[in-house]
Amino acid sequence: MNISVDISYYPLKKEYLNPIQDFIDRLKARKSIEVRVNGMSTQVFGTYDEVMKALSEEIKRSFEVPDSVFVLKVVNDDLRKHDPK
Repeated sequence: MNISVDISYYPLKKEYLNPIQDFIDRLKARKSIEVRVNGMSTQVFGTYDEVMKALSEEIKRSFEVPDSVFVLKVVNDDLRKHDPK
């Protein structure tokens, strides 16, 4: 089953850009998922098992930054097929 996840990450500290970019870079390094970034959120696409494994590991690593908040929207469909490109 393919899924799509929309992620918003809020490190609640003065220097918030570096933790966000680090999280995105770590996700992009994983060849088993596709990562797309826009000004509002990060989208991740792939199989349920691969996406959830990547998110579980990388969110846990990001939680090393105190007061980090993640908001996830998980869809049990591959929303790329609806992309007008």
